Amino acid sequence: MVAIRKSFEEGHRRKFLVVVDETTECDRAIVYAAKRAERTGGVATLLYVIAPGDFQHWIGVEDIMRAEAREEADACLSRAADRVRAVARTTPELVVREGNRSEEILQLIEEDADIAILVLAAGSGSEGPGPLVTAIAGKGAGSFPIPVTIVPGTLDDESIAALA
Repeated sequence: MVAIRKSFEEGHRRKFLVVVDETTECDRAIVYAAKRAERTGGVATLLYVIAPGDFQHWIGVEDIMRAEAREEADACLSRAADRVRAVARTTPELVVREGNRSEEILQLIEEDADIAILVLAAGSGSEGPGPLVTAIAGKGAGSFPIPVTIVPGTLDDESIAALA
């Protein structure tokens, strides 16, 4: 069962969830979410999911690999947060999870009733919109628990600001 969204209740703020990664189009989603959050008094929530790796080595090696993955996640989120602050007068919320990306997105949405919209950006290359857009907008789209905004990867900052 999907949690009832509470983003408009007293003491709550509407959250725009962005899944952060190293793709070029991710910046388009960050800019859109930041602008929407700024204009609506909401929050841009930036999620980085550490893929479940082969952390099943000797304990020392496993700990080092996990720490390195966490450092990479923190660095990527830090850059994304800087981008949010550069384009909008808002401070983002940062979340790091480890696991399957699709499952972690759904889990976070279930846990945080203030998340109202998932913001994704479509790749503009010949390889298609990207795996996350394809997975979410594909066959499971009808049962996704919140609306999804897909930002065209070809839009520049000015165009995004005009739409957000």
